[in-house]
Amino acid sequence: MNPNYPQLYQAHVQELQQRTRNVLARENLDALVIHSGQAKRKFLDDMDYPFQVNPHFKAWLPVVDNPHCWLLVDGVNKPKLIFYRPKDFWHKVPPVPTDFWAEYFDIQLLEKANMVESLLPYDKARLAYIGEYLEVARALGFTEINPEPVLNYLHYHRAYKTAYELASMREANRLAVAGHRAAADAFYAGGSEFEIQLAYLSAVGQGENEVPYGNIIALNEHAAILHYTALERAKPAQHKSFLIDAGASCHGYAADITRTYSFNRQDEFAELIKAVNTVHLQVVDTIKPGIKYTELQLLTHRLLAQVLLDFDFVRGSVDSLVETAISRTFFPHGVGHHLGLQVHDVGGFMADERGTHVAAPAEHPFLRCTRLIEPGMVFTIEPGLYFIESLLADLQATPEAKQLNWQKVDQFRVYGGIRIEDNIIVHRERNENMTRELQLP
Repeated sequence: MNPNYPQLYQAHVQELQQRTRNVLARENLDALVIHSGQAKRKFLDDMDYPFQVNPHFKAWLPVVDNPHCWLLVDGVNKPKLIFYRPKDFWHKVPPVPTDFWAEYFDIQLLEKANMVESLLPYDKARLAYIGEYLEVARALGFTEINPEPVLNYLHYHRAYKTAYELASMREANRLAVAGHRAAADAFYAGGSEFEIQLAYLSAVGQGENEVPYGNIIALNEHAAILHYTALERAKPAQHKSFLIDAGASCHGYAADITRTYSFNRQDEFAELIKAVNTVHLQVVDTIKPGIKYTELQLLTHRLLAQVLLDFDFVRGSVDSLVETAISRTFFPHGVGHHLGLQVHDVGGFMADERGTHVAAPAEHPFLRCTRLIEPGMVFTIEPGLYFIESLLADLQATPEAKQLNWQKVDQFRVYGGIRIEDNIIVHRERNENMTRELQLP
């Protein structure tokens, strides 16, 4: 554990207390009651789905695996934690909390989930329930349930990370980088997608339900499937390319890193990877406080259009490739997103704490952030260049098809595509690339 966590965490709680005071005063409420969540039973079964904690709960404390917990916070008094600790000989019961965070909470133990009402205030008229289980909230007597102005305020300010959050995300990156190194080794050793996944999880030290999202482990043409998670057990007849999009978690905070490799490290696909990597670093260098994230998307398309020209996939000019949307065939997604308690963290489309929405440009509907970049924010940057069958077929049916060198495009379909993704902290005077500072090329 980082020896500075206790001090960083104390300041983190103080910041959350201040945010809570502000939103309660503005919305004329007395407190927030934050529910960690409940286990969900599988249909027609006696077992549960893997538990996923409420992000608003884990914003306060790194308890990510215990349902039926509750937080009562008013921004002034010591937060009250109702910690679920049943009598249970079938499952592992969580220990009484003694970790670095425990001293900042008034902890009361809950033995039976349905007895929580006795530990909550009787009068709930000016309490706001924050959580997923609306029927539970109503049954307990809450009338203020996930009030939109409260959520807007919390989501807007969650983009500004505390020092504790940044330390947790640096550690998540450190874990993920170890996994990426092991995965690359497994690829070059000729492993299957499933074997590469096992190597990654072993190096990270987290199971598939502990990492922040389903890892993308894509060999060859599978790299053209943007959210590919099938994990083929059989090895391909020939290893050509490998795209890995995989992260790790620390205290509930996520790392989200992508790399692409050519099995033949000296071929033209390897050169194309280097070109996309150069684009990636140029976009990272462009990040600075005061510009809109949308500008990074527009720049990325122009830089990738030049790559398409340089490698003779298309003919024309950068302007024509962007204006005719040819560049969107090869790069159809957004250049990145906020990162934090959630992989695609909230608040990306907010202009202010009231929740004023700033939509993505019509020509870039999959962009996940339009916000003004400011110090303390954390983003991913993830340009890509893909050979996606359905998008290429759509393009081939348009007048713009004549601009493509289809013979060259066809040669690269077997590689699937390329994506390079790092995790960036925006400071006032510099950008901190957490991923590259760990020497992951």
